[in-house]
Parts: sequence; C-alpha cells; structure tokens
Amino acid sequence: MKFIYTFLLASLVVTGCKNNKKEQAEASSAGVLENTEHQEDTAKIEIEPISHATAAINWKDVTFYIDPVGGAEAFEGKANPDFILITDIHGDHLSVETLQGLDLQNIDIIVPQTVKEKLPGEMSAKLQVLDNGGSLNILDFKITAIPMYNLPEKEDAFHVKGRGNGYVVEKDGQRLYIAGDTEDIPEMRNLKNIELALIPMNLPYTMTVEAAAEGVLAFNPKVVIPYHYRGKDGFADVDKFKSLVNQGNKDIEVRLLNWYPDKEE
Repeated sequence: MKFIYTFLLASLVVTGCKNNKKEQAEASSAGVLENTEHQEDTAKIEIEPISHATAAINWKDVTFYIDPVGGAEAFEGKANPDFILITDIHGDHLSVETLQGLDLQNIDIIVPQTVKEKLPGEMSAKLQVLDNGGSLNILDFKITAIPMYNLPEKEDAFHVKGRGNGYVVEKDGQRLYIAGDTEDIPEMRNLKNIELALIPMNLPYTMTVEAAAEGVLAFNPKVVIPYHYRGKDGFADVDKFKSLVNQGNKDIEVRLLNWYPDKEE
C-alpha cells in the first residue's frame, strides 16, 4: 500500500479562519497539512512514493516523476508525467528500461550531462541538460539544479561534485527541494524559503541521520520528508531523524512516508 502525502500551502498573510478540533483531526489522519487563507491561490503538492528515490509528484494539474525506476508497471494507475527529473547515473535513479516503458510523448526529461551520456540516442530530443547551478522553465515551473555530492570531496567518492543534480522546483513562490544523493553540503544549508524537502540518509552512499538532521535545521524547510534511506546495512532510523529535527526546531514538520512497501517490520 502506497501512502500519499498531500501538502497544502497558502500565503503568509494570516486571516481569522479557524478549523474546529474535529476538522483538524480528520485532516491529520488523512496526511493533510492545511492552511485555509487565500484558498484560491493555494497549491496542492501530492507526493506518491514508489520506492526508495522514486516518486510521482502531483502539483495542481501537473504531474512529474523523479528518478523513475522499477519498470513501467511501478507506475500503473499513476497519472502520466508532464516532465521527468533524473538526478544521477546509478541504477536506483536511472533505468533506461523504465523510461522506454513509459509514455514519453511530448515529455521533457531534465538530466545532468552524465545521465544524457547513458541514455540511447533516440531519447536525445526529449532531454534538457542542466549543470549544477543552471535553471530552466517548463510549464510555469522554474527548475534549478543543485549540487549533490559526498564529503569530503574526493575523486573516488560515490557521488562526486558536478556529476549529479538535486533540484529545486518552484512555482508561484512555492519551492520543493529534491536533494538527490548528497551529504550535508553548503549548497543545501544555504537554501532559502523551502516549503517541502526530500532528504536522503543512507550509509555509505549519502549521510548519517545526524548529519541529515543538522543540514535540515540549517536551511529550515517548513516540511521535510526522509527518503532514500535504505543503505548497505539496512534502513536508516527515520524515527530518530524526526526526533533530532524536532528537538532542534519543533516547527519543522517531519513526515514519514512508506518508501519501502515490501519492507519487513
């Protein structure tokens, strides 16, 4: 069973609208974070975990996939994507077979250069390459490529600086950060005005739970979702991550979604 996280964002102007306790409880049980001011300007961001680093994201009337792997069957029942973001060349982020099984008609695929080099030539017309720090606009979204890499920086790292992309996706002033395979790097700490962040924590490929929490506390998103937390020796302790974040800042909402539906408890 896949859990759907729905995140409702509103403007920062506070009105007198209040929900009664029953409505608040119903919203909480449905995984809905709601602010009712200026509803006509409110966007709904719906995160549908597929597995590990792969998700379908619905934002108003637009759907995009991040790192689609697992075969086309993993996306059965999901809305077709309007665009796709790919972060890295590793097999848990890039699957040519999955891409070939999806309906890619009129679809743009945003990739780092290294991913383009791994894809078949017939896909070239669909690819838009972004280097770290670059940005482009698509369907009224601004997409910016953020570095993602291991610390300390070294040539034989799992993820070297400049090879892959994290992404900030922005529309109408709302900013979603998809970290990709990274550690607690300065480029993440320096982010501003992030409403929702997807943060990895798995050793030895990205960072520890402690480092992830420290990084999140540095850039202070409104909501953070741990993802990509299966490592060499099992699963990271996302409950501990939530505790550490909320010890440092109780106002950051930490949401735990089911990224591993086949995980044995």
